[in-house]
Amino acid sequence: MTNDTEWITVTQAAEISGYNAEYLRRLMRNKKIKFRKFSFIYQVNRESLLNYLKEAENITDKRYTPKRKQ
Repeated sequence: MTNDTEWITVTQAAEISGYNAEYLRRLMRNKKIKFRKFSFIYQVNRESLLNYLKEAENITDKRYTPKRKQ
């Protein structure tokens, strides 16, 4: 059984990651991060997002690295 606190909204995921919501939706479509959909509402799995962010930090092309707020 999964815990509902593991799931966050796309807006919350954008705040955590620094990515905009449209880019997060692209990551979902390309199955880079786990998500679930209820009607028209998407939720992102927090753990899969954090794992993706760790991997993205090692990417040499900085266009795809997270944009952290300062």
